[in-house]
This record gives sequence, C-alpha cells and structure tokens, in this order.
Amino acid sequence: MKNLHLSRRVIMAKGHLKQILLITDGCSNHGEDPIAIAALAHEQGITVNVIGVVEENVIDHEAMQEIEGIAMSGGGVHQIVYAHQLSQTVQMVTRKAMTQTLQGVVNKELQQILGKHTSMEELPPEKRGEVMEVVDELGETISLEILILVDTSASMKPKLPTVKEALLDLSISLNSRMGDNQFSVSVFPGKKDEVEQVLDWTPNLQSLSSIFPKLSTGGITPTGPAIRDAIQQFKQKRSLRGLLQNEEEYYDESGM
Repeated sequence: MKNLHLSRRVIMAKGHLKQILLITDGCSNHGEDPIAIAALAHEQGITVNVIGVVEENVIDHEAMQEIEGIAMSGGGVHQIVYAHQLSQTVQMVTRKAMTQTLQGVVNKELQQILGKHTSMEELPPEKRGEVMEVVDELGETISLEILILVDTSASMKPKLPTVKEALLDLSISLNSRMGDNQFSVSVFPGKKDEVEQVLDWTPNLQSLSSIFPKLSTGGITPTGPAIRDAIQQFKQKRSLRGLLQNEEEYYDESGM
C-alpha cells in the first residue's frame, strides 16, 4: 500500500467549511421547492442541516418528510426534537455535520492517494485510526462558517426564546475550537421581505439577546427562498474575502 500521508494539505485545500443550519417546525408553503434549493447549495460546497422543532405528541409526517429531504439533498444531517431538547441538539447536529463533511473531504484525498475505489471503511484498523485523527484535528482547526436560518412563522413564536438560548450555547461550545468561527442569522419570513438578515457575520452570537425579543412572527414559511438567500450570502462573503486578500497582497508587494 502506498504511503498514507494526510496532513495540512487537506486543511489548506478545504479552506472554509460552510454550513446552513435551518431551524423550523413545519412545511414550507411559499416560494421554491426547498429540497431542490438545498441540492443547489450542496453543489456549491455548502452543507444544509435541518432541525425540526415539534410539539409534544404532535407528529406532522409531511413536515418530517420535507425536513429529511432538505438535509439529504443538502448533504447534511437532520434531527426532529422537542423544544426543550433543542440546545444539545443544535450542538450535536453542527458537530456531526462537520465530521460527516470532513470525512467526505478526507475520503476524496484518500482516493487520490490510494485509488478511486478506496474508502475509509476499507482501510486496515490502524490506518483508519490515523484518518480519524486527521478528521478530528480538522474539526478543531478548520474555519467554520454557519449561516443560521430561523423559521419565524406564527407557530414558532413560543419556541423562539428556546432557539435563542440554543444558538448562544452553540456559539460558546464552538468557541472552544482552535479554528475561526463565523455566524450569521437570518429569519423567514422577515418584516418586509421573505427573508431578513438579523445578524451579520460575527464570531459570537451574544447580540442575539437583544434581537430575538423584537422579532415579529408571521404566517407563511418561505423555506426555499430562505435557503437561496443563504447561498447568496455565502457568495457575497466569498467575494468580499477575495477583495480583502487582493488588497493584502497589493500592500505586501508594494511595501505599503
């Protein structure tokens, strides 16, 4: 077997890990098909994870199918929970999605080194352990960008305080990582538009405490347009990052 050397090259190749975290309690009923838009996000290197917040003893099978479909087509993880379980679930889903995405990256790297038909599961136990060490290290060091989409349709109103606490806990949990974290929060429907950004990119979510009490809740659930808007926000962020890098290179080269 060729020498297995998985190291910083994987980290550098990946750059930033991009996730959409969708928190909702029901079916979309306005705009484009969210399952199709989630597939579009996944094609562009963005993982879509979904947490379905349900009432005790109330099961909406149609909503559950949509939640599962969005996560599956978005290459992500989904979980159905009661509101009181939300905090630990948000952290678990985020971490699980990171590991799943990174395993995919490492698998591609393995196939380049060992051949197209080789996957992590086929490696001898000691080599598999090495690979998982790389995945764990990446999970702690890679830059993470999470765009959180919160359903603010009418039925979500009583759940919003719990959503806020869950997101603050997520921020604290992820800040223990060595890698950079960037969060952005949008709600749907917004006050004037289908989607409204309520928190621009930031390394922590503390300002949510002042934002969430002011959120208005409405009747429609434009999940597809919300995911499309999230894709656009990632594009804008990438463009801005490119501009800043070009500026830095210019100043380095010119000695200014």
